[in-house]
Amino acid sequence: MIAILDYGSGNLRSAQRAFATASDDVILTSDFNEAIEADGLVVPGVGAFAACMQGLNGVKGAEIIRKRKELERPTLGICIGMQILFSQGLEHSDKGSHAGVGIWEGEVSKVDAPILPHMGWNTVESAQQSILFKGIESESFYFVHSYAAKNAPASRATWSTYGEKFLSAIEDEYVSATQFHPEKSGRAGLALIKNWVKSL
Repeated sequence: MIAILDYGSGNLRSAQRAFATASDDVILTSDFNEAIEADGLVVPGVGAFAACMQGLNGVKGAEIIRKRKELERPTLGICIGMQILFSQGLEHSDKGSHAGVGIWEGEVSKVDAPILPHMGWNTVESAQQSILFKGIESESFYFVHSYAAKNAPASRATWSTYGEKFLSAIEDEYVSATQFHPEKSGRAGLALIKNWVKSL
């Protein structure tokens, strides 16, 4: 079973439809036990870092993600769902940094580019021995963001460039994430989803 965590942020229905192309059993849930027990958990995210963390904490989402890592059960973060896996976010930094889930040490900061948000298709420099990008290493994916992580906390790091180099995906044992939206990335995105589902 694939569980898509419903915490009030993200394109839940489009994510559900996309993951249903790779699995016959996909649910939307905010239930703690369902999210813990699922074969794979998807953490989507749209909006601001702090608002997403507030919604996530409202359903004990940070606890769910940490517990799944402890139990060696795979989790996939998407867009802001990737960013909140880091220890802190600097969005609206005039109010100070915001605490993330802390799966990875590091901060999420504004992309240094002349035009933001970074919106549209971009290529990736996929990590060696990548599971997510197997067979789609040279494809483009759809991004919508103004902030990103810029330091690799894991050996399998995938990069993109828009103004500057930033992390576009991470694969770290039982927690993986993409800065882009695979559910909006056409055939390449669906292929990535299928690669992840096959790895469960």
